[in-house]
Amino acid sequence: MKVKIDALNWEILDHLQENARVSFATIGRNVGLTAPAVAERIKKMEDLGILEGYTAAVSYTKTGYQLKAIITLRAFMGKLKPFLKMVVTLKEVVNCYRITGNENIIMEVVLKDQFHLERFIDKLIQYGETRTNIILSNVIADGPIHRNDS
Repeated sequence: MKVKIDALNWEILDHLQENARVSFATIGRNVGLTAPAVAERIKKMEDLGILEGYTAAVSYTKTGYQLKAIITLRAFMGKLKPFLKMVVTLKEVVNCYRITGNENIIMEVVLKDQFHLERFIDKLIQYGETRTNIILSNVIADGPIHRNDS
């Protein structure tokens, strides 16, 4: 079910995407509402499933994971379902999506170094053919997902 979101709710969402820990009072001052009104709107968006949760952004490089990569997998016949069960156990996987096209899976992974990458790929190749792309930088900095007003 598609839910219509008004301009004030989009402004609130923008503030939460910039900093999920920002106070209701601060958001209210910025959007022209009282803190209780902001809290009520946020609660309603949570109840509707628009706000799915709050997360912490982690600097993987500061935790020893110096290498970031995008890895695609083209699963061998009969190996996709076993892969889907196994991939959730891999701590290196930050995001994993089933996709259309020549490959079945695309993963964003964080690794300590090229040796860690090699060992990681060795785990994957029993499930299919992999293609690895090393991430050099993020061209579009992580930030708010803005509304499409059309």
